[in-house]
Amino acid sequence: MPVTPENAAAPALTGDCANCFGLCCVALPFAKSADFAVNKPSGTPCRNLQEDFRCGIHTELRTRGFSGCTVYDCFGAGQKVSQVTFGGQDWRTAPGTAQQMFDVFPVMRQLHELLRYLTEALSLRATRSIHADLRRALEKVERLTEGGPEELAALDVAAERAEVNVLLLKTSSLVRATAGRKTKSRRGADLIGAKLRGADLRGADLRGALMIAADLKGADLTLADLIGVDFRDADLSGADLTRSLFLTQPQVNAAKGDAATRLPKGLSRPAHWTR
Repeated sequence: MPVTPENAAAPALTGDCANCFGLCCVALPFAKSADFAVNKPSGTPCRNLQEDFRCGIHTELRTRGFSGCTVYDCFGAGQKVSQVTFGGQDWRTAPGTAQQMFDVFPVMRQLHELLRYLTEALSLRATRSIHADLRRALEKVERLTEGGPEELAALDVAAERAEVNVLLLKTSSLVRATAGRKTKSRRGADLIGAKLRGADLRGADLRGALMIAADLKGADLTLADLIGVDFRDADLSGADLTRSLFLTQPQVNAAKGDAATRLPKGLSRPAHWTR
């Protein structure tokens, strides 16, 4: 099914673990840290992965030291690789496909992330002047996701990201201009632990900013470009993100918030947030 602004929140662009072969639990490595209780190399199943490809401690991930798992989303790449690229054949019953499947998964994840951003860009009135270009880019990326395992594994995904990024930057400029104010660029800024309570960040360019543990209580992030912002442990209690740009569920999951935090349509309030 083609991705359009109308189905941006459809299962195609969100993880569906029931139709995935636990790919993020096997293909991806993680190191023992505050986010993960143990070390795990790429290609090795997580010790909590069950035979049915479900997580054995899904409801206890945070308390058992696996909070990193709760902030991850594949944007639908897992089920795409499992059910489309490999036609429903899993790596356990067909071990000869395992390594190729694990190699393809991160490529597909990046392509699906691009689909997520392009779909959002197409849904915005401010980007009408570049809608044709955005549609062409979206259709191209979608075609790439339909490729076979060999094509996907050989894909220069960095080049595809760079090409799409040109349009995402144009989208950002057009959207932020509607805020009607000039703002200092904070792209890639080190704002770790920054005291930004109640800050007026309307129309701000915060691309790739490090906002780990920042105090953003009551901040106004209307029309702010949040693509790639690291919100781990940032406090978004009472913050307004309803019209922010390129905010994703993994970013929200990594942050702290409360019942007063305002999120864009299509994003959910994490269970660990205070009520």
